[in-house]
Amino acid sequence: MSEEMARVHIRVRGRVQGVGFRAFVATEAQQMGLRGWVRNVGWDQVEAVAEGPRPLLERLVEQMRTGPLGARVEEQQVEWETWEGNFQGFEIRRSWG
Repeated sequence: MSEEMARVHIRVRGRVQGVGFRAFVATEAQQMGLRGWVRNVGWDQVEAVAEGPRPLLERLVEQMRTGPLGARVEEQQVEWETWEGNFQGFEIRRSWG
């Protein structure tokens, strides 16, 4: 039986700038074999979209709830979406906003 493939859209807000949050997310996702992207949004938010097996995505959600040393996540929004399979790897995108 194969694992359910899914897509998750995660937004975190708090002390997430200047602490290596995007690099942390990219490293975690790459180590799990997930595909998608992460970027800064404004001054106090990071947004990520990832695809892969749902159990691994759930692990990424947990990792982003804490973040790297020095981060302080005050709020997290998680939206589960339908897997599309259109990412080649996991990348850090240019900041938005």
